[in-house]
Amino acid sequence: MAKSKAVFQNLPSPPKAPKKPVSDTRHGITRSDDYAWMRADNWQAMFKDPSILDPAIRAHLEAENAYMEAALGDTAELQSRLFAEMKGRIKEDDSSVPVKDGPFAYGTLYVTGGEQAHYFRTPRDGGERQLLLDGDKEAVGKDYFRLSGIDHSTDHSHGIWGYDDKGSEYFTLRVRDLKTGEDLADVIDNTAGGGVWAPDGKSFFYTLQDENHRPSKVFHHIVGQKQSEDRLVFEERDPGFFMGVGGSLLDDVIYIDIHDHETSEYHLIPTSDLTANPVLVAERQEGIEYSMTEGGDVFYILTNADDAKDFKIVVAPVSAPGKENWTDLVAHEPGRLILSHMAFARHLVWLERREGLPRIVVRDRTSGEEHAIAFDEEAYSLGLAGAAEYDTDVIRFSYSSMTTPSQLFDYNMATRERTLLKTQEVPSGHDADDYVTRRVMAPSHDGELVPVSLLYRKDTVLDGSAPCLLYGYGAYGMTIPASFSTNALSLADRGFVYAIAHVRGGKDKGFAWYEDGKMEAKQNTFKDFIAAADHLVTQGFTAYDSIIAEGGSAGGMLMGAIANMAPEKFAGIIAAVPFVDVLNTMLDDTLPLTPPEWPEWGNPLESEEEYQWIAAYSPYDNVAKKDYPPILAISGLTDPRVTYWEPTKWVARLRDTAPEAGPYLLKTNMAAGHGGKSGRFQRLEEIAFEYAFAIKVAGKM
Repeated sequence: MAKSKAVFQNLPSPPKAPKKPVSDTRHGITRSDDYAWMRADNWQAMFKDPSILDPAIRAHLEAENAYMEAALGDTAELQSRLFAEMKGRIKEDDSSVPVKDGPFAYGTLYVTGGEQAHYFRTPRDGGERQLLLDGDKEAVGKDYFRLSGIDHSTDHSHGIWGYDDKGSEYFTLRVRDLKTGEDLADVIDNTAGGGVWAPDGKSFFYTLQDENHRPSKVFHHIVGQKQSEDRLVFEERDPGFFMGVGGSLLDDVIYIDIHDHETSEYHLIPTSDLTANPVLVAERQEGIEYSMTEGGDVFYILTNADDAKDFKIVVAPVSAPGKENWTDLVAHEPGRLILSHMAFARHLVWLERREGLPRIVVRDRTSGEEHAIAFDEEAYSLGLAGAAEYDTDVIRFSYSSMTTPSQLFDYNMATRERTLLKTQEVPSGHDADDYVTRRVMAPSHDGELVPVSLLYRKDTVLDGSAPCLLYGYGAYGMTIPASFSTNALSLADRGFVYAIAHVRGGKDKGFAWYEDGKMEAKQNTFKDFIAAADHLVTQGFTAYDSIIAEGGSAGGMLMGAIANMAPEKFAGIIAAVPFVDVLNTMLDDTLPLTPPEWPEWGNPLESEEEYQWIAAYSPYDNVAKKDYPPILAISGLTDPRVTYWEPTKWVARLRDTAPEAGPYLLKTNMAAGHGGKSGRFQRLEEIAFEYAFAIKVAGKM
């Protein structure tokens, strides 16, 4: 690790944050937080207007940015080269394969030099392209601009489109006349980003974000009226639950989906009576999840009820969809995790995962005959795109591996014919035979085997000298796919081994893999990641002084934890929007995500035991005088998910507690939120910045 620190020479003095201790006592335990002042009192208003940020906080963030620039200023040329490489692998004037829906086919495209998507449609069977929404035009003059897409009405006359121009994830909705291209007077603020049209195209449903950034209300908007006149359809009063609204392929029903990370509940509105009160399907029951898709006179329901840990599919009549009428159709099979499902006129389709690898299964609704779509590579990614129409035999799916560019297929479920529609084009050239993708299994502390997906050049010498970027996440049951990344090639081409550790907390090996990485078992996530690093070293792929660890959001919390637990095993750490102040955040129920997150991490407000779980690993609370490697933390000023003050406080405490270690660098995007900059090339600039840090730390500049 000493060599990684040696690359940082003659740095100016880092910013020193003043200490203003604030004490907090819970369950008879008193903690002191020297940097609580970094949390702006007006944070909610600041997310909508960043200019009102406390000047003292702004000055500190700008000082941190200046220090970061000084430390990484010598990578400017490298960042430019990386950016040029990454941009060169993207087809600038690319377009999607349009999806057929009624008389039209809808798609997206990008223009040369453009940052934002353009949305278009053509006649169903080909013809002149009609531009519906020009994202680049809408973004003019804005430092940040993110589209939520455009959703056309059932009669194809209008579209709802949404945008966020602060990075705070409060979206404004507009209604566009798709014939004229003009926006109507309708303006709906503070939404979750989209809406669902009623079949007549004259009204739609949307969710409103409350003052704590939670989608808690569903409204019905009639085109032409003011937002203040919209009818409240449903309100979720429990702050621990999120809410979404969706529609069905048959346009017969509006779904209101209420959920946290382990419990769900659905309410239905028949589109035959838009004024009807939403009807409850199955009352929420802690730990029971379900999701629905319509199949004519029945609903197909994906659920983990009745101890179906890896989920099963049940069927229920549309006229009486309550739990008492659920009948098993696709039985629970331990080790076979069903991830999602869709119903069509003649087929039922689902995406499942076995032994860590995905496959698509098609079931004939009449005969019950099933067949699967799968691939042979050691590690790959498979995505079910479905279709926009119900009465069809053709679905769409995507496939890629770490060496194989993304391929898009149409698949005829009746004939089993597979039609390749598009292969991702890499303009600068890509020969899959120059690279190797592998999956190895790393033994963890308790004997569990952790899958690790690898990408490296075929000519890379695996004698323990190769640098390695080891990525991890491990939360919310999210599976990190072993998919193709044009960006990762820039590391592989420089002799790196690019690795993804599929640690517990995700569903990479089934639902139990998720359960064994949350709540009281959270430390398995961290130990799995360290075990992955150990295995890569013992197998000769790399060395401890050549591993750069990377993770974002909850994966950034993973980075903070492994920094405290095993700093000697990493040459450097990249923590993007890192959730590192876990205990303070879970104790603050006014923050946007806190109540819905309690089933994931624990509720330290109510339970001393759960307080102790979190206190034992919370990165900010466990900083100690250790020989930390160089750390790069990245945050967004208007981020509602991981607030800017978490990484800011963490860096300040690291620098105060272990000043001889590091260095500790903080980059705050002053005009962005959780996802960083919004443009497709702006995002490449950020990745180039992160990779430049990794390459510098590895001594490969």
